[in-house]
Amino acid sequence: MKKKCFPLLSIFIFFFFFFISFSNSFDYRQALSDSLLYFETQRSGRLPYNQRVTWRHHSGLTDGLEQGVDLVGGYYDAGDNVKFGLPMAFTVTMLSWGVMEYGEYIAGAGEYGHALEAIKWGTDYFIKAHTQPNVLWAQVGDGDTDHYCWQRPEDMTTSRQAYKIDEKNPGSEVAGETAAAMAAASIVFSKTNPHYSHLLLHHAHQLFEFGDKYRGKYDKSVGAARRYYPSVSGYHDELLWAALWLYKATDNQSYLNYALQNALSFGGITWAISEFSWDVKYAGLQIIASMLLREEKHKLHKPTLEQYLFKAEHYICACLNKNNGTNVDRTLGGLLYTRQWNNMQYVSNAAFLLTVYSDHLRQSNQQLHCHEQSVGPDEILSFAKSQVDYILGSNPMATSYLVGHGPKYPTRVHHRGASTESYKHNKGFIGCTQGYDSWYARPHPNPHVLIGALVGGPDKNDRFRDDRGNYVQTEACTYNTAPLVGVFGKLYGLENAEFSSKVSLVSSW
Repeated sequence: MKKKCFPLLSIFIFFFFFFISFSNSFDYRQALSDSLLYFETQRSGRLPYNQRVTWRHHSGLTDGLEQGVDLVGGYYDAGDNVKFGLPMAFTVTMLSWGVMEYGEYIAGAGEYGHALEAIKWGTDYFIKAHTQPNVLWAQVGDGDTDHYCWQRPEDMTTSRQAYKIDEKNPGSEVAGETAAAMAAASIVFSKTNPHYSHLLLHHAHQLFEFGDKYRGKYDKSVGAARRYYPSVSGYHDELLWAALWLYKATDNQSYLNYALQNALSFGGITWAISEFSWDVKYAGLQIIASMLLREEKHKLHKPTLEQYLFKAEHYICACLNKNNGTNVDRTLGGLLYTRQWNNMQYVSNAAFLLTVYSDHLRQSNQQLHCHEQSVGPDEILSFAKSQVDYILGSNPMATSYLVGHGPKYPTRVHHRGASTESYKHNKGFIGCTQGYDSWYARPHPNPHVLIGALVGGPDKNDRFRDDRGNYVQTEACTYNTAPLVGVFGKLYGLENAEFSSKVSLVSSW
């Protein structure tokens, strides 16, 4: 009898949470506000007067000093104190894309200024890091020594060695992604700060040319990044990605030609991918290229752009479990499941791409074509919403994986600063091993709530263990939260009927 009950119970649980995900109403405006606050927590450098996360203080004020460059600023990627250039650039690209698509909704929620600040904190750093046309400082700090210590960033005694890419030590992935970030950000600032927008575009041009002319894998040149952010997909996707962003920012046909002429050799129209991340950009660039088809001026390039479209549809259909073959796995509770370590990054990215693509289909009066069936934009958006709602608490654990949001969320996040007493309250030095002994090993909740951080999330069985040492599930990263900013803005706008009626839904693409 028990063997017969388990499948029935499983089916009941699935449909229960499926129903809940569509009937629950979450405070998307607050989620948007929380998510933007998280980026202030991750700031490195001298904090501004209007810093809202008051338990943080200045840190990394000598970054780059040994190398004779000013590398103060930027973001710590996660719960450590290293500044990794590739994921930082991807974070800024996704923040910028979200603001481009849903900026009016974000403004309606009163968060537009904070969104611009989050982007500019990153791009100001990239300007510093790009010291010469063919030189980009790609990392500050060493993951190995950093992980031996449990110190708040204000106390760092670990290596602040800086690593660069140049003509002899190329790194096309980080050059390309930083070019993409600065091009995307230039679009965001084009109206509010045209001079700054032009400056960003100048750097983006140079970085793309550098990354393309001197091709090579960045993790071969920056060995210190290899264990933490290795480039599995190579650099071809970043170069296509950067070219498309530069085309969007400049309308310069040469960048579109680059994406068209290299579509086959670089894998843009051959790779059918079911994930999108700081490493693997194919799904994102395929979606961007496919959306160009709706403009009359791109009809000349229809054959190649349609091939991009077929691969973009593969990704969307894979997320919806509608491919005849490769689909993204799901937990019983309905969460997209790509891999064990930090799975939520793939979920938040998918939610964003699904939302953007649903808007594209609606505006162009089209349908998604999956295996032997068509799917409308409403179904795509509904599924994206279900993933966001799972994140916010509509899941078997009844836990919000966006820290600080809702009645129940992770309280033992794997994060050095949040798990340690505030420097402002206790300026006494906390040493390397002292931090492990006195703070990391504590069974109590962190003294600070890491508001807006999206942790790694549950396992394939929807189980989650709130333990500081369980970094696979409890560590949060900037690139987890970044895609959610735009999605939260969109969902807030849809729920606010009066606001929605006044806002044009036309995408910036």
